[in-house]
Amino acid sequence: MAVYLLYESSSGYGLFEAHGLDEIGQNTEAVRSSVSDLSRFGRVVQLTAFHPFESALDALNQVNAVSEGVMTDELRSFLELNLPKVKEGKKPKFSLGTAEPKLGSHILEATKIPCQSNEFVLELLRGVRLHFDRFIKDLKPGDLEKSQLGLAHSYSRAKVKFNVNRVDNMVIQAIFLLDTLDKDINSFAMRVREWYSWHFPELVKIVNDNYLYARVSKMIDDKSKLTEDHIPMLTEVLGDEDKAKEVVEAGKASMGQDLSPLDLINVQTFAQRVMDLADYRKKLYDYLVAKMSDIAPNLAALIGDMVGARLISHAGSLTNLAKCPSSTLQILGAEKALFRALKTRGNTPKYGLIFHSSFIGRASAKNKGRIARYLANKCSIASRIDCFADGATTAFGEKLREQVEERLDFYDKGVAPRKNVDVMKEVIENLQNKDDENKETVDASAKKSKKKKAKGEEEEEEVEEKSEKKKKKEKRKMETEEENVKSEKKKKKKSKAGGDEETDDGHSKKKSKKKKSKSEDDDE
Repeated sequence: MAVYLLYESSSGYGLFEAHGLDEIGQNTEAVRSSVSDLSRFGRVVQLTAFHPFESALDALNQVNAVSEGVMTDELRSFLELNLPKVKEGKKPKFSLGTAEPKLGSHILEATKIPCQSNEFVLELLRGVRLHFDRFIKDLKPGDLEKSQLGLAHSYSRAKVKFNVNRVDNMVIQAIFLLDTLDKDINSFAMRVREWYSWHFPELVKIVNDNYLYARVSKMIDDKSKLTEDHIPMLTEVLGDEDKAKEVVEAGKASMGQDLSPLDLINVQTFAQRVMDLADYRKKLYDYLVAKMSDIAPNLAALIGDMVGARLISHAGSLTNLAKCPSSTLQILGAEKALFRALKTRGNTPKYGLIFHSSFIGRASAKNKGRIARYLANKCSIASRIDCFADGATTAFGEKLREQVEERLDFYDKGVAPRKNVDVMKEVIENLQNKDDENKETVDASAKKSKKKKAKGEEEEEEVEEKSEKKKKKEKRKMETEEENVKSEKKKKKKSKAGGDEETDDGHSKKKSKKKKSKSEDDDE
């Protein structure tokens, strides 16, 4: 049986025929030893046909199809043109060797060409790859390497392409920065308290919040200048008029030492920096919430933005989190306690990062482990939906949250919860109904736009017809006016000609009368 080899190079498809395989044997070791020798390998494998790719884009599309195990129309026409035709009802006397088993099965289904992909074929294709530039005569030195490099870059770029709005790396960096900012703001705020307390120590007991303390210290500046006129401004900052009055009274009777203007300026600038950091922390939190709604909306709806972001950060990516079983997700963040328990043969931890969720805090002491296991199960489902679903929606996360609420009621009151299968079916049906409604609205809007366009076209046609009729009427008026003018001119000419004739007759009559009178005088 003849064996043909399909080789997908960076420059095109190559079809090789392997004949005389008895010379090297049918085992892989013999083929492996003969591959390096071109004189021996060239007698066995010969080029039958070569189909070059039209462009770099065509090469990328063909290689993508081959990697996915799909036969393109070009490859099918190339094989049908160069391989022996298979008669119906008879077994083919050849087989096609391919490097990709999926591609071979697709070729067999579509064209009935028998394909094989084994170690023997792979060794033959390795020899073809090694000596490919020798088989193709028109190739210049360096062309094959350039095409391989260009195709490798474009193929890698195409495979690495992702949705920019769903990059989980931004969430990881944002949650790390949030934790760092929390630590820094707390330490800086404590430094502001210690620094300004030398000047106004009573303010620490009145204002407990770090951010408000920084704002108040920035506003007061020097306590000796604090008067009742500052009460409205302090009320705006503190939100309580009684506290503002207490600050003013404490400033009047303060035991703190006086600070120089330069020291107060430094305290103010540092307090302003703390305020700026706190404001930036709020903006960063809003950014994290927005990114979580794009990347993992169901996980955020189920367990919260902060806890979901911490889970993604600890796992390394949303894909890694989706691959984790629920038992691993349950103790993420408690690895030290887990290994310590395994080492000392003690009790293993019941929860890790998901302990920060409100559900575990609401559960009773004996049910904390049970609700943690159930919550980890739902988080695993939500992360997989977010990772592998095409469209972003919070419907699944909201229903999973309802299920956790029902489980809490079940542990406390004994109310039986719904089954997960029924809940998921309900969500899918609701989403399908929404899609149908959206399609109907889109179709209705399209129909309305079409009707508007048709009406607009009809109105335009009517306007054009009216304009044409007006033009025709104007033309007729112009023609009639021109005819009238011409007729008047003709009448004027005729009237002028008749007057001239009359004047000529009058002159002739006068002349004849004169002549008659002259002749009569002569006779006398």
